[in-house]
Amino acid sequence: MKQVRAFEIVLEIETDEIIISIVTAKTFLIAENLYSRPFFPDALAITLSHSMKQLKSTSADLRSLFEDSITVKYVAEPLKSVLASQSAAVVRQWMESLNFDVLGVEDNGIICGYIDRQSLADGQCGDYQRIFHPSELIAASTPLIELLRILRYKTKVFVLDRDRVSGIVTRGDLQKAPVRMLLFGLVTLLEMQILRLVRIYYPNDSWQPFVKSDRVALAKKLWHDRQAKNEAMNLTDYLQFSDKRELILAKTEIVDRLGLKSKRSGERFLKSAEALRNKLAHAQDLVNDSSWPELIELAAEIETLLQRCEEIESDDII
Repeated sequence: MKQVRAFEIVLEIETDEIIISIVTAKTFLIAENLYSRPFFPDALAITLSHSMKQLKSTSADLRSLFEDSITVKYVAEPLKSVLASQSAAVVRQWMESLNFDVLGVEDNGIICGYIDRQSLADGQCGDYQRIFHPSELIAASTPLIELLRILRYKTKVFVLDRDRVSGIVTRGDLQKAPVRMLLFGLVTLLEMQILRLVRIYYPNDSWQPFVKSDRVALAKKLWHDRQAKNEAMNLTDYLQFSDKRELILAKTEIVDRLGLKSKRSGERFLKSAEALRNKLAHAQDLVNDSSWPELIELAAEIETLLQRCEEIESDDII
């Protein structure tokens, strides 16, 4: 892999009182190891700047970014391998010491199959070798967003680099920075779109009677604080996620147009989205109170809801 040259990435999204900026210069390294692999390819230089007052980001923009630039190879780990002639019992003990579940099996310097730790007993590793099934393989160039769908039903996939298996991706690799960026992008865009709907359905700050007085007071305090710095936007920009959630769920028309089954199911879903956002913002374990299939399903539902939000225009409202 080529050395990553100096570049800059700025992802700046103004939402509520938050401005998110991601800036990388020279070599930007990620993952739990944080200093093992360059994240972005050489030529990538992206500047995204969006204001809540003139929302231009869409789910299609985010998908395009991750389809074109951020792929499986940026979260994959090298597939460690052993020789088919090695002792299965010794290799199993070694795998247990390193907490490896799977290893590749080499033949003439090429990984041609794999072994599972739980299956190893007496004999040689080659006795327990499994051949790669096409459904277990994924190209290194596969967009990261497609990997999520695949790992909803599988715990691992092996990575093809050209015509050879060279890596492995497990659900645990979804904790890495590129996946977190993808998920945070989805949740942030959803919140921006929800705020846009609040502006459409509650013009001229007409939402105030529908929000608890202490929440209105908090929004006004934040607004006045920014006014003092000559940085204030509209009062609506200082609503919290929970406030915006309650406002869009209060109108049956919005609930219906977004395809939510009911106000209650919509509330559960949006609370889950907010909880995911908080985990991402604080670098917490993404599945400490759920499972990977549930998280991946949530991400798919967020993308779907985001697309439905984008379909609603101000001139559609009677």
